[in-house]
Amino acid sequence: MLSPKRVKWRRQHRPNFKGMAIRGSTLAFGDFGLAAVESGRLSARQLEAARVAISRSVKRGGKLWLRIFPHQPITKKPAETRMGSGKGSPELWVAHILPGRMLFEMNGVTREQANAAFLLAKHKLPFKTRMVARE
Repeated sequence: MLSPKRVKWRRQHRPNFKGMAIRGSTLAFGDFGLAAVESGRLSARQLEAARVAISRSVKRGGKLWLRIFPHQPITKKPAETRMGSGKGSPELWVAHILPGRMLFEMNGVTREQANAAFLLAKHKLPFKTRMVARE
């Protein structure tokens, strides 16, 4: 699973989910892409599940780019712990996604193959997405 090798701060504040994605919202590498329509948090496990679904669908053909990385730590306190005594320890890593953000890009496959692969990946993600193609 994806996680940063090193971070400056183990525990971070939660980001806000306002507005649209400005950076990373256009196709940069491939001919087909999967873009987010809603905002949300994408965990490293969900990202890996979607990546595996895409690569198995195209039978490892073509090239796949991941355009996001889970760099935001999510902390949790142990169950049945009293209030106070600081913030919990980091449990998982998530990517902060805004609407319009490009999640995956593909090249070297047909439109039908890309559509089928992105449909499988769409079911693994916690928010609505759409497929975009280079015209």
